[in-house]
Amino acid sequence: MKKVYTCFCTDVIHEGHLNIIGEARKYGDVYVGVLTDEAMIRFNRFPVVSFRERIDMVKKLDGVKAVIVQDEIMYDKAIAEIKPDYVIHGDNWLNGPMKAIRDNVQKLLSAYGGKIIDVPYTYNENVKRTDARIKEKLSMPEYRRKRLKQLLTLCPIVKTIEVHSGLTGLIAEKTIVEHDGEFSQFDAMWISSLCDSTAKGKPDIELVDMTSRFRTIDDVMEVTTKPIIFDGDTGGLTEHFVYTVRSLERMGVSAVIIEDKTGLKKNSLFGVDVEQTQDSIEHFCEKITAGKNVQLTDDFMIIARIESLILERGMRDALDRAFAYVKAGADGIMIHSRKKDPSEILEFCDAFRKSDKTTPIVVVPSSFNTVTEKELSEHGVNIVIYANQLTRSAYPAMEQTAKDILKYHRAHEVDSRLMPIKDIISLIEEL
Repeated sequence: MKKVYTCFCTDVIHEGHLNIIGEARKYGDVYVGVLTDEAMIRFNRFPVVSFRERIDMVKKLDGVKAVIVQDEIMYDKAIAEIKPDYVIHGDNWLNGPMKAIRDNVQKLLSAYGGKIIDVPYTYNENVKRTDARIKEKLSMPEYRRKRLKQLLTLCPIVKTIEVHSGLTGLIAEKTIVEHDGEFSQFDAMWISSLCDSTAKGKPDIELVDMTSRFRTIDDVMEVTTKPIIFDGDTGGLTEHFVYTVRSLERMGVSAVIIEDKTGLKKNSLFGVDVEQTQDSIEHFCEKITAGKNVQLTDDFMIIARIESLILERGMRDALDRAFAYVKAGADGIMIHSRKKDPSEILEFCDAFRKSDKTTPIVVVPSSFNTVTEKELSEHGVNIVIYANQLTRSAYPAMEQTAKDILKYHRAHEVDSRLMPIKDIISLIEEL
């Protein structure tokens, strides 16, 4: 019998998968690859059932001769292992990022005469309903909240992008890029007080109250499934912070980051150019501990942001604070710098990792933006946050469009750089 290979990236078997299996059986023995969790999150949504459950689910299908563990999105290892005569897949991989997978399969098969079978993709009301149920499950607070901790065990580094509205949330949710045979997407979303305030036309001085900021979270959560890290500024009074923790946890937010400063908030990138007061180690530790004590689950994370390097207090002060905050219960440490050279950030990470191998490190490379995710990971960084790039890219584009419309007294001159409205609408799913 000839060998036929297909690969599933799913949490549930629906009629589309059964159709693939049925077609494959016409050509020979059917071997099915199941993507590991690590591979799925690079390319698809987060799995809602375990890898072992997905393996067992496929094994029970009639007509499946063997199940193959596929730990990479590309099929190289699987094809090298079983040398299939045919690879079968839905024709949805003829376009978009998935075309790179098909092109790679075509190259591998052509080396020995194998062929691709493209099957019309099955998408009807039943399949649509099944996909909607999976998405709804992913968006539920009890599933979303724990996902950041799960990602920390699966990813070399958790890529996080700033969002400040439902639309920017959809961009973070749906943007997938293939480059040189590798697929990338954002793993999590950052709701920044700076960008949230800016979107509302307010200064970044904690003027926008928590009720308004929670509304932004609701807008994002309503249309996305990825975990959320919330910018809690200083956390405010300890007596208020405990209520913030309880509210965020109940909503399904995965983590809050609070910075060790007091008084009226000033953006950290001003550094010592404006007066900023760093909190005492003892008081900030009390705030962390108070927040941890009111948590009801083990899923939620409180991450302590250290301002010592920003305020030029030195490396020793930053490290002393880091170890104290972890001892007080912090689930992670964020270290920040306004220097363009990442060397002091990397120095901190290396020194911290000598004594603490496990506590997650978070960085925000806004100033030191030449450093790559791979370099950060090699120095022990676990989460990278692109904290304001969507806001900063949108403003100049909108301003230039407004100027050109005023200049030419019509919209024709700006049309070539505008996204078609139907493409924007396609981001927004209808029930």
